[in-house]
Amino acid sequence: MLNSPLLAGLSASTVETPRLRTHIISGGPADGEAIVLVHGNVSAARFFEELMVTLSAHYRVIAPDLRGYGRTATAPLDATRGLRDFSDDLHALVQTLGVQCPHLLGWSLGGTIAMQYAIDHPDAVASLTLVAPGSPYGFGGTRDLQGTPTTPSFAGTGGGTANPEFVKRLAARDRSEESPSSPRSVMNAFYFKPPFRSPREEVFVDEMLAMAVGDANYPGNAVPVSEWPGIGPGTQGVNNALSPKYCNLGGFAAVMPQPPVLWIRGDSDQIVSDTSLFDFGFLGQIGVVPDWPGVEAFPPQPMVGQMRAVLQGYAAHGGRYDEVVLQDCGHSPHIEQPEAFEAVLREFFDAISVRR
Repeated sequence: MLNSPLLAGLSASTVETPRLRTHIISGGPADGEAIVLVHGNVSAARFFEELMVTLSAHYRVIAPDLRGYGRTATAPLDATRGLRDFSDDLHALVQTLGVQCPHLLGWSLGGTIAMQYAIDHPDAVASLTLVAPGSPYGFGGTRDLQGTPTTPSFAGTGGGTANPEFVKRLAARDRSEESPSSPRSVMNAFYFKPPFRSPREEVFVDEMLAMAVGDANYPGNAVPVSEWPGIGPGTQGVNNALSPKYCNLGGFAAVMPQPPVLWIRGDSDQIVSDTSLFDFGFLGQIGVVPDWPGVEAFPPQPMVGQMRAVLQGYAAHGGRYDEVVLQDCGHSPHIEQPEAFEAVLREFFDAISVRR
């Protein structure tokens, strides 16, 4: 049950698919062209509400909570499959709803899930909108634009990289901002560019605290490794699914057929960045994590450069992508700068219509 009402024009329901009991928010004409919105890590479908109201004037909009998030069933995540559990869940939902070839809009983790979906079902995607997506080579532990692993053990990636205090406060359903590691504080410091604060902050905190916390979901389990910083990816949970040990979307460059791609991000993103404050390589470089072995041994991950390299490869194969960078914006362009974001999105969809 939702803690507060949805915005006018949207409704919530639960869909039983062959894989998962999935909670969705939807709106717009039932026979309209469909857009499926895929949320990021430590969030849920309600982070899209305002955007959904705008899009529902012309499109059928569907935003599911991913497994273990929001009000969708808490099923374990097999990290050894990379993002394919999420992709398979999404495909089962789309089929159950009778949607033939949706536009996919994915934010952060949702952007990489959308890329995995396009790899898995290349003939069933009308377009891809990647909003501040993670690197196609997972999170952390790679050293160059080709996604070369930094260490053989994929050290510094996976479930053990999450801030233990943040995980503890998530599990305790902490709504305060007494600590910089509380969910509310982390959202305001990193999801958005300070001093931005959303008028829907309480809804967002509700949704962050609704997620499943533990080894099988967020952040996942961890294993000790000999290389710095001493932790490596386990086999369960979302942060392990994002480890480059299991997540490699470089094959997106050769996907056929090739849906048009919009990549939109903020210029001040602190999460997905070539200087990410969540990447152990960069945290070591700036002295936050001690005993960093140096830039040759463990450089920061070039996340933005890696995405651009894959999309340039996509273009070299004949695909089309547009990169748009919103100024003075953090990790959540659709929330921080809704008018600018919606204008870019509208132009993208208008161009698709013209090409048809």
